[in-house]
Amino acid sequence: MVRNLVTHACALVAGVAITMVWASLPTDGKSELLSASRPALANEFNGALRAVMVQMDAGMCITPSGDADRDFARTMIPHHQGAIEMARLELLYGRDARLRRLAQGIVVEQSQEIALLRSLVASSSSISGGFNP
Repeated sequence: MVRNLVTHACALVAGVAITMVWASLPTDGKSELLSASRPALANEFNGALRAVMVQMDAGMCITPSGDADRDFARTMIPHHQGAIEMARLELLYGRDARLRRLAQGIVVEQSQEIALLRSLVASSSSISGGFNP
């Protein structure tokens, strides 16, 4: 029950933080984003991006285990997954060839790192001492 409350509280704080950042953007910047040549797609992208960030932030709110290595690995998994989802959004909506290449690399590299992190977390209840990158 406490774990659920902590997770929900972290998600709420993340949502509020994202909203505050969005609200603090200059009006000109927001209108430029939303008045792009594809305004409907810009709105879809912005909504999807915000959803990814909220989900990533919520996933990173873990109950500490007391093992710094394990907690680091557990929080990096949703962090990297968030980066992958953001990169996929760039591939879906973005047009800049350089950013699309970067996004493709992020998908590949972060997926490999997630696999490593998951295997380390699953390998034992305490990865300290056995964690040798």
